Amino acid sequence: MNFNVERPIFKENVYNVINYGAKSTIDFNNQNAFQSAIDDCSNNGGGMVLIPSGYYYTGPITIKSNVNLHVSEGAYVQFSKSKDEYPLIWTEYEGIKRIRAISPINAYEANNIAITGKGVMDGAGHLWRGIKQFKLTVKEWERCLKKSPYVIQGNECGIWCPTKSYYEGVLKGEPDYNNPKALEIASENYDVYRPVFVSLIKCDKVLIEDVTLQNSPAWNVHPLYCTNFTMNRAVIKNKFSAQNGDGIDLESCQNCEIAYTTFEVGDDGICIKSGKNAEARKVKIPTKNVWIHDCKVFDAHGGFVVGSEMSRGVSNILVENCIFSGTDIGIRFKSAIGRGGVVEDITIKNIQMSKIIGEAMIFTMGYVLSNIEDNKDANDTSSVDMADVPEFKNIHMENILCDEAKIGLKVNGLKQLPIHDITLKNSYIRADKDMDLALCDNIKLENVIFDINNTKTKYEKEIFTKK
Repeated sequence: MNFNVERPIFKENVYNVINYGAKSTIDFNNQNAFQSAIDDCSNNGGGMVLIPSGYYYTGPITIKSNVNLHVSEGAYVQFSKSKDEYPLIWTEYEGIKRIRAISPINAYEANNIAITGKGVMDGAGHLWRGIKQFKLTVKEWERCLKKSPYVIQGNECGIWCPTKSYYEGVLKGEPDYNNPKALEIASENYDVYRPVFVSLIKCDKVLIEDVTLQNSPAWNVHPLYCTNFTMNRAVIKNKFSAQNGDGIDLESCQNCEIAYTTFEVGDDGICIKSGKNAEARKVKIPTKNVWIHDCKVFDAHGGFVVGSEMSRGVSNILVENCIFSGTDIGIRFKSAIGRGGVVEDITIKNIQMSKIIGEAMIFTMGYVLSNIEDNKDANDTSSVDMADVPEFKNIHMENILCDEAKIGLKVNGLKQLPIHDITLKNSYIRADKDMDLALCDNIKLENVIFDINNTKTKYEKEIFTKK
């Protein structure tokens, strides 16, 4: 696999936000100062916008071309949350056109940009997110109720709502997007439309390096339709209870590198996406040419994840030398009828997994129920357009070590198109159960040991097909 990821290069000019009126104090909003420094830097050919050590409260900021936003070690940037500062906009979320509040950090069609430095940026996600009761201790749940009494009672657990507006908005649901007044209607409950923390759309030569990005309202970092994206030595954090708190969702991006980065998040850690369903397939931009290496993922839903939004296709991905610890699933490929698209030519090797709660490796087409609008049976071949049927193929895994899991390898495809050509080689998996295979073809195991209750079974060279 060849990866040629171009990094941004900046002029040596420095624009200190203090010179634009920024103040290190908890009761001053630095939005205008930050944005003025960014605009001035970009308009004058670029350079570094310097946030020195200190505490800075701010509203949302837009990064412009040729700007390196440098958050110095010892700097803590706390984002705000207000209806006036975070207007609702049309954007894409979960692979389709959606209404969302503007992101705390955002860039659109910006080239040669970066967020660097060893400081911390906090997205104020605790002010936006609802929380499912089962994700909290009794004391944590009681603390939430003291802040807000609004709880949506579900079948399995309650969902705490941070505001009355959020509570009413969840019950009301999103407006008809065909209504010309959809944004106006949605604005009555604006805080339901939680933004991603860092939204980068149609940008080229992007670098996120050394910085800590934490407490996101929804996904943490979301590059969409970007090229030449690099994340290096960053720290991406969310509480375990953070709903939709993905670490990074790389969506319809090409020529990317994610390296030496630590993820400890409330949802999927490193996630590859490319849009959802027929709407997304109208845009022919797959995710491809991605190198992920030397990363750590802790306490996430999945360590490395593809999907479930993968409708524009995913290919030429290399994942190597990573650690996944305490995640629900280690390596996770997920999709469903309705998605369509092809996931192929992916290599995953030299992965250490520890204390995996569910499957060490899973490939499933049953992530959600059928997305066919008339809700036909997903297993009825006559009822499904083959354009809506996703495909997983040509995926190679090697040198995978897992010390604990419920199931070692699970592959569950579709009658219309089984998951096929999956290889696992030179691996050792300790689990309660070795494999769960269904609707799959040409699943190859070579020099693989499954350790089930201290009973070891070695597959020298075996091929499985399950109807």
